[in-house]
Amino acid sequence: MTTWLREETPHDMFRFLREGDEGRHQTARVTADGAAWLASAAGGRGSALARWEARPASPATLPCGTAFDVVNVDPVFGRRMLDKLWTEGPGSGPVAVHRGRTMLFAAPGTAQRLPALLDWEEWGDAVPRPLCHGLGDAVTVPPLAPSGSAGPRWLVAPDTRHPWLPGPEVVLWACVRAVRAASADVRVSIFPPADPGANVYDVSRRR
Repeated sequence: MTTWLREETPHDMFRFLREGDEGRHQTARVTADGAAWLASAAGGRGSALARWEARPASPATLPCGTAFDVVNVDPVFGRRMLDKLWTEGPGSGPVAVHRGRTMLFAAPGTAQRLPALLDWEEWGDAVPRPLCHGLGDAVTVPPLAPSGSAGPRWLVAPDTRHPWLPGPEVVLWACVRAVRAASADVRVSIFPPADPGANVYDVSRRR
C-alpha cells in the first residue's frame, strides 16, 4: 500500500532522520519516531521501512483507519481550524498540505463520526463540507524529508511513535470555532446605511 519502490542502494533511513534532528527542531521535518508511526499504518512495518530507506524524499500512499484517519478541508478554512486548535484548543496532530487541500490527521473513527456530528450541529451547514478518509481509504502523505518541490508537504510533521490525534468532537469544535470567527468578520446591521447629508443630533444629552 505504498508508492515507494526499493532501489539498489538503500541507506539507513533512521540514521538519516536522526542526523537531521540533531541540534534543531523543525515542525515540517519528520523524525525517526514519526516515520515509525507512519510505517505502522501500512501494516507490514518492516517492508514499509525498507521502502522508506530507498526513497525518503518521495511521497507515499498509506491506508487510513488503523493508525489514523484524515480530515481533508479547504485550505483557508483549514488554516482557521488550525489557528483555533492552537490558540484556544488542545493543538493538533500531524497536518499536511496536498493538491491545495489541508489534511488533518485525526484519531481512527473520526471519518465515520464527524459527518453525523456536523449534521446535528447548529452551525454544521455553514462548515465547508470536509472529505473524510477512514477505514478502506488511502491518502498520499508527504515525503519524510522536505524535498522543496511543489508536491505534498508537512505543516506539522509527526515526531513521535504515539502522536496525539484529535477525535471527532475536537475536530467538530475546531470547525464551529472557525465558522464563528469567519462570521464575526462580517458585520451585519438591521439599519440602513446613514445618509451622509443628514443632520445628526446628539440625543444622549436630552432630559
